[in-house]
Amino acid sequence: MHPIVIIGSGMAGYTLAREFRKLNPEQALVMISADDAVNYAKPTLSNALAGNKAPEQIPLGDAAKMSAQLSMDILSDTVVTAIDPDQHELTLEHNGQTRQQPYSKLILAVGANPIRLAIGGDASDDIHVVNSLIDYRAFRERLAERDDKRVVILGAGLIGCEFANDLQHTGHHVTVIDLSARPLGRLLPAHVAEAFQSKLEASGIQFVLSTTVEKVSKTNDNQDYVVTLANGQTLLADVVLSAIGLQPNIDLAKQAGVTTSRGILTNSLLETNQTDIYAIGDCAEVNGTLLPYVMPIMQQARALAKTLNGETTQVHYPAMPVAVKTPAAPLTVLPAPVDVDVNWETETFEDGMLAKAVDSSETLRGFVLLGATAGKQRLSLTKLVPDLMPAQA
Repeated sequence: MHPIVIIGSGMAGYTLAREFRKLNPEQALVMISADDAVNYAKPTLSNALAGNKAPEQIPLGDAAKMSAQLSMDILSDTVVTAIDPDQHELTLEHNGQTRQQPYSKLILAVGANPIRLAIGGDASDDIHVVNSLIDYRAFRERLAERDDKRVVILGAGLIGCEFANDLQHTGHHVTVIDLSARPLGRLLPAHVAEAFQSKLEASGIQFVLSTTVEKVSKTNDNQDYVVTLANGQTLLADVVLSAIGLQPNIDLAKQAGVTTSRGILTNSLLETNQTDIYAIGDCAEVNGTLLPYVMPIMQQARALAKTLNGETTQVHYPAMPVAVKTPAAPLTVLPAPVDVDVNWETETFEDGMLAKAVDSSETLRGFVLLGATAGKQRLSLTKLVPDLMPAQA
């Protein structure tokens, strides 16, 4: 029998392999990774500075360790160039050599790539993105080279705000740029976003909002960068970090005739339209929903591991709050479904606020907890919110 093959060595791929091995120690497993296949938790990257973690302290295990631990062949630095769904076969490329890899079941755990803005200037190629440990090492090396520690972050979303907090907390001078009028504009109602912004500003983080970056240029001595904004403002920076969001990797799937939208489309069994091909993690759009967070990945991995082991199991999404790693403004968000009309009911505290998203039938559909006092209600409120994707009978 051919092996089960997982493409991708991120959190989704490794979590699935671990969950499957709990159920089945015998079935042949192969993981294919375009990079070094080091296992690490990507969420730790955005608060590693405050946690005094050097990049070399972040990995949980290299490919050799993970291969032994999970009884799995790991093909690192190997690119999948094509999928043949009819033949159940992959074309692989490694060190210029091409070969075929058969599979019985195929899991696409290919993640997402950073969105890159079209930015002018002779230093646009120097803009950092952090979507992997390899990226993070390069970012930390650049930070270590600089004395002034001025960092400009493009994007006031979740990752941009987490990095801003981490950098400001460790003595950097941070300015965050975003086209939106408020940070976390897609996650928070306006009044909570304004309070969240105020708390981050009180910690020293600066925001320049409702504008975007036009160009990043080198100064005459090539030591610093001049960041020119669309509103005419200019900023001096030692490091520029782009954190404007991620796009699911769908190209490989599309070439294989797998149906895609924003992500790789699956049903609640995480099946694509192609027989024996599944998708999981940041690339997977499950029943029309993309949830690039840790808890949904865990739910997907547990369900899919059972299905791959012969126990057909639909993924179940309970209410899953997201904790934003911004200690200067402790924040937990449970977004309300986008297709539900809600009203916000807000209670204020000395250190923050609690905002509840309530639908027309007075059912709690989401919430935002800002500050430590509100944060204590996380568990009790979560129990009141209906499942996002109910368990199937």
